[in-house]
Amino acid sequence: MRLATILSIGLLFALASGILAAEPKPARKPNILLIYTDDHSPKTLGCYPEAYPWVKTPHIDALASRGIRFTHCYLGSWCMPSRATILTGRHPHGIESMRMEGEYPGSVYDPKQCPFWPAEFRKAGYHTAQIGKWHTGVDTGFGRDWDYQIVWNRPKHPANAGNYYADQLLAFDGVEREHVEGYSTDNYTKWACDYIRGEHREHDSPWFLWLCYGGVHGPSHPAPRHKGAYKDGVVKAPADIFPPRPGKPSYLDKTQAWLDGPNHTPVTGRSGEAFGDESARQAKTLQQWVQQVNECVLSLDEGVGKVMAALRESGQLENTLVVFTADQGFAMGEHGFRSKLAPYDANYRSPLIVSMPGKLPEGKVCKQPVGGPDLVMTFHAFAGQALAWKMHGRDLTPILREPEEDWAYPLLYEHTGHHYGSDVAKVLKEDPAHAVHNNVPWYVVLRQGKYKYIRYLTPGEIEELYDLAADPEELTNLVQQPERAKLLGEMRAGLAAELKRTEAGFADALPRLP
Repeated sequence: MRLATILSIGLLFALASGILAAEPKPARKPNILLIYTDDHSPKTLGCYPEAYPWVKTPHIDALASRGIRFTHCYLGSWCMPSRATILTGRHPHGIESMRMEGEYPGSVYDPKQCPFWPAEFRKAGYHTAQIGKWHTGVDTGFGRDWDYQIVWNRPKHPANAGNYYADQLLAFDGVEREHVEGYSTDNYTKWACDYIRGEHREHDSPWFLWLCYGGVHGPSHPAPRHKGAYKDGVVKAPADIFPPRPGKPSYLDKTQAWLDGPNHTPVTGRSGEAFGDESARQAKTLQQWVQQVNECVLSLDEGVGKVMAALRESGQLENTLVVFTADQGFAMGEHGFRSKLAPYDANYRSPLIVSMPGKLPEGKVCKQPVGGPDLVMTFHAFAGQALAWKMHGRDLTPILREPEEDWAYPLLYEHTGHHYGSDVAKVLKEDPAHAVHNNVPWYVVLRQGKYKYIRYLTPGEIEELYDLAADPEELTNLVQQPERAKLLGEMRAGLAAELKRTEAGFADALPRLP
C-alpha cells in the first residue's frame, strides 16, 4: 500500500475518532435534596416578612436568596398525611390501605395498594436515601423504596415516639440499634453530609435524599448551645388569640389553647397535641414559648448551612434541585391555637424554598399557592421520570422558571383526620358527626388566587371565605357579605371541580350547609 494511502486512511481514522470523542455524553439527571422540617411556621424564618424581627436564620435566608421563596405552600394538616402525600403524589382521600392501627402513632399500609414513588426512581437509576423521622406506617420501605436509610420509626416504637431530640431508637439500613446519643438535628445533618459527599451510595448515579428533621415539633427542646438565644425577643399576641371571634366556626371554643393570665398575658393551656405538650403542665407565657420554638430553628439553620456546604464542596450544587419545606405550619396563638390541624394559614401553611443555582432564577418570590402533590410532580419532571400512577398535582416547572407569572390553577388541600382513601367517603356517608380530629372538623379548602374557601365536612359548621391579600391573618369571614355572593358561588364550583378532578369519593357526601 502506498504511503500516501496509508496516511490518508490514518487521517480519516483520526478524524472519525475525534468526532466520536467529541460527541456529548447524555446529561446526568439532577440530584434531588428534599429537606423536610416538622411543625415549622414560616414566621420563624428571617426570609419571610412576617417573621419576628429578632429571628436570625442566615443559612436558610441564603438559600432563599439563591432560589425561589414561595409565600403559600400547603402540604398537609398533620405529620402523617403530609408525608403520605409526599410519598404518593396524592391527597389523603386518594391513598388506599393506609390507616392508623395499634397504639398511637402506630399505622400500616399495603405497599401493593399504596406504592411510594422513590421505588420507581430506583428502577430508573436513582440512588435513594431517607434520613430522620418516619411517620407513615411501620414499614419504612428499606430495600424497596430506599437504598440507604437511617430512620427514627415512630409508628413502630410508640414508647420512643416522643423522643424528638435525644435518645432515639434508630434503624440503619433495616438494622435497629439501641438508643442513639446526641441531638437529633445534629445527627441527621452529619449523616446527610456524609451521604452527599459520597458515603453509602454509588458515585455514578443521580440521587434523591429525603432529609426529615424532627425540629421544631414539641416538646421544642433547643440544642443546649442555643438555649436562651432569644430571651430578649418581644412577641406581640395575635389579634384573636382570645375569643370572641365573630364569624368564625363554633369548634374554636374547643380548641382554645391559651389562658388569659395576669394583665391579659397569654399563658399556655392544653393544646390537644398528642406529643410534646409540656407547656400545658409547665406553663409558659406566649413570649417564652415562641422564644423557645424559635431557638429550635437555630440548629436547623446550621444544618441547612452544612448540607449546602457539602453540596458546594463536592461539586454537586449546580446539579442538585434543593427543596426546603416542612410537613405543615404551627399556629402560635392565632385563632387561639397552639397546634396544626386547622385550615388557617397559621396552622397549615409551610415554608417552601426551591433552589438550583444556574438552572433556576435566584432571589425571587412566588405568590402562587402550591401543594404537596405539586412537588412530587415537579420531581418527576426534573428527573425525566414518567408517572407510574395518576397523581393529583401539577408540575411547577413553568412557575419555577418564571416565578412572577400568573398560575392559572386552583389548589386543593384537606384534613381527613386519621382516615385515607375510600375510608374517608365511608365515614362521611355512614357517620359524618364523627368526622372530627382533636376537636377540629374535617374539611376541604380551595385556594384560588388571593381567595381561600373552607368547607367543613362535619355537619353544622359554617363556611369560611377569606381575601388573603387584604386579610392575611384570616380575621374577617366574608361568607355573610351579600356583595360576595357571586364569588362564593364561584369558589364552591371551583372546589367541586377539584374534588371531581382528584376523584374524591366523598364529593357527593358533603353535608348540607347550615
